[in-house]
Amino acid sequence: MGRWTNQTTGRDFVLLGLFHHIQAPNFLFSIIFLMFLVTLAGNIMMIILIWLDSKLHTPMYFLLSQLSIMDLVYSSTIVPKIITDFLSGKNNISFINCGIQLFLFTTLIGSECLLLAVMAYDRYVAICHPLQYSILLRPTVCVSMVAGSWLGALLNAMVHVIYTLNLPYCTSREIHHFFCEIPALLKIVCADTSHYENGLYISGVVFLLIPLSGIMISYRQILSAVLRLESKFGMRKALATCSSHMIVVSLFYGASIIMYFLPKAYHTAQQDEVVSVFYTILTPMLNPLIYSLRNKEVGGALRKMLRR
Repeated sequence: MGRWTNQTTGRDFVLLGLFHHIQAPNFLFSIIFLMFLVTLAGNIMMIILIWLDSKLHTPMYFLLSQLSIMDLVYSSTIVPKIITDFLSGKNNISFINCGIQLFLFTTLIGSECLLLAVMAYDRYVAICHPLQYSILLRPTVCVSMVAGSWLGALLNAMVHVIYTLNLPYCTSREIHHFFCEIPALLKIVCADTSHYENGLYISGVVFLLIPLSGIMISYRQILSAVLRLESKFGMRKALATCSSHMIVVSLFYGASIIMYFLPKAYHTAQQDEVVSVFYTILTPMLNPLIYSLRNKEVGGALRKMLRR
């Protein structure tokens, strides 16, 4: 594969990406391509299983199907661009395409943050208030919470993308990142962005810290309820169901908080790229694997579909 070329015209940006400082880019590309295929297969499989199997027509799996849809679109927003850039040897992205990618990414990361909190609430109600579960998590409530997650993230993304794309960018327009993400774009702005960064921090509190606090409160209540269970089988089942969600939360929120809340002095371009890989490439691949491998109902639905 030839060297990357810097071919910009007009208002194009240059995505320096994951490969410009790697000594074995072909190997890294192969890994990313394989992870993308696993992501597509895993999330499409989850969506199909939940849609086809009537036993999975519950609030928990409805929310899980929404997570798979988000991860599917999420990964498809970023990885195909990485693949085409590597194969073509070009690393430029037009101003419009950068804005579209930024908008989709910001919407999806925000909606997933909120959805993971909704999923924690679902587990809290199922374990702590099982007799009220069908009322508190009735279909209209589930749809409303998911729609609220999408709408809130969409409005937040519109504000940030419009503001970010109207900032004055420097002549080089080289983004030390593999996709258009706000922190990376702010580094090539030829103006003081400190006030805007405060607004970005507030958005981070709303979409990261508040949902994470809700998740932690939910799981504190769940743990308290589980420890009071006399049945060891019931305790193991509750912990197994919740542990899958906690693994997903730890991966996703951990990387996002490092990216958006760690002070600038502790950031380097290469570190930001590695951290971003966690919530843009690794987590969307792991989510369906974690839920399918650790969930007997999903495993049963998969075996039933394969037997057909």
